[in-house]
Amino acid sequence: MEGNQSWVAEFILLGFQLSEDMELLLFVIFILFYAFNLLANGMILGLISLDPRLHTPMYYFLSHLAITDVAYASSHLSNMLENLMVSYLAFASVECLTLVVMSYDRFVAICHPLQYTVIMNWRVCTFLAIACWVCGFFLAIVQVSLFLRLPFCGPQKVNHFFCEIRSVLKVTCGETWINDIFLLADGVFILIAPISLVLVSYLRILWAILKIQSKEGRKKAFSTCSSHLCVVGFYFGIVLMVYMIPDDGNREEPQKILFLFYTFFNPLLNPLIYSLRNAQVKAAFHRVLQKRMTV
Repeated sequence: MEGNQSWVAEFILLGFQLSEDMELLLFVIFILFYAFNLLANGMILGLISLDPRLHTPMYYFLSHLAITDVAYASSHLSNMLENLMVSYLAFASVECLTLVVMSYDRFVAICHPLQYTVIMNWRVCTFLAIACWVCGFFLAIVQVSLFLRLPFCGPQKVNHFFCEIRSVLKVTCGETWINDIFLLADGVFILIAPISLVLVSYLRILWAILKIQSKEGRKKAFSTCSSHLCVVGFYFGIVLMVYMIPDDGNREEPQKILFLFYTFFNPLLNPLIYSLRNAQVKAAFHRVLQKRMTV
């Protein structure tokens, strides 16, 4: 049997079953979104690096989030299966962990303001950022290592627009129970645990805000975390719909549409939310612009 099997060396991504005109329209739209993603996240990174007032833990983690968003969107442009799968798994994991770290930063800033500079010192911030990247890539490498041990003898067609691991596992001719167990474990570590930690942090933050006497103080405290809360809501909301709802075989097309938001729109929303809803970022933009105009 093994000697007569023809092993698959490459896959055909089906993408969206659309007309040529619609595919051309989507191509233009996605290229524009990708360009805006690079521009918006690049602007955030530039402002943080140029304005000393943004050299704080909050914006330090925001710069890592911007780098992750650019890298995550760019990883889907690769044509090599191994690199693509490692990239999107790693950067998705890093983004989840970074959002958790940012929620912890907001928790310390609001619930323990007098100890903020001691707790969130630069050594701690650097350690947390490195831990996010190391954990993200470690989990991705484990998943891809388990994936590459599987035999593929057909069919070659993968019903997705990139090599999403669950879609590719459907076309293997080997046992995938180990992969399924590790995917479930990753889901708990990357999704369930982070969401739980974020919810706990924001419940503590909400309780601390409600105890503030002045209306202006409550408004200022809430404004420091509202942008992050919006990003968390968009990101984890889409991820939960994609990965936590059981796959009954009839959700492939809706899932691909959700993946478009997850892949292209979400990385663009992050810098827009932080720039439009954050007074410090807008002030930094005006300071940098005025400085450049006077040079």
